[in-house]
Parts: sequence; C-alpha cells; structure tokens
Amino acid sequence: MAKEKQIAIKDVEISNNCPECFSQELRLTFYQKHTYNPLYHRTTGEVTHEIKCKKCFSLIYPVKWTPDIERVFDYYNKLVEPDKSSVRFTMLFFALLLLMIVLVGGGIYIYLEGLI
Repeated sequence: MAKEKQIAIKDVEISNNCPECFSQELRLTFYQKHTYNPLYHRTTGEVTHEIKCKKCFSLIYPVKWTPDIERVFDYYNKLVEPDKSSVRFTMLFFALLLLMIVLVGGGIYIYLEGLI
C-alpha cells in the first residue's frame, strides 16, 4: 500500500489579523504531495496550503479570509516553487527487474539448448 505524505515546501509567518482571535500571528504553509511505495517514490505536482493561527491554533479556511489575507496569499502563492513531478525507483524495483531479466534469459537459453 502506498503511503502519502505532505512535505512542507514553504512556511511563512504573516502579520494579518486572525478572524477568530484577532491576533497578528498567522502561519501560511504550502505542502507538496509525495507518494511512497516499496517500488518507487513519486513526487506529484499537487500543492496544498494551510493558514493557521499561532495563538488560538485554529485553521483559517478560505471562507473566513479577509481581503488582506487573500492578497498576502496570492503574493506567496506566486512565490512557491514546487519540486518537479518525478518518479524515483527503489532498489527493490531494480532487483526485481534484474531477477526477471535473468529468469527470461535463462528460460530462453534452456529452450534454445534443447534441455527441456
């Protein structure tokens, strides 16, 4: 079963007012989705975000954003540079691939030599 992880790619403190407690301690974090499997590690192009108050620990959903928060979010959203979407194979994948090549090669050799 593949495991999914959200890796933080940008973490910024913004000085806008929290809509819940009106403090000026908000944290904007951008995450990129990574999938881990025994055969490969995949980096997707999917980027998510989260705004959290550092004082009351509440998540600020887009419904409650003020125009100031939207402007700051748009600015930092343009600055985020996610990693390229890629697939990296693990050693288990290469070991299985090598084993399959050896088995197919051995089967062809036995067939051509007429040992069966």
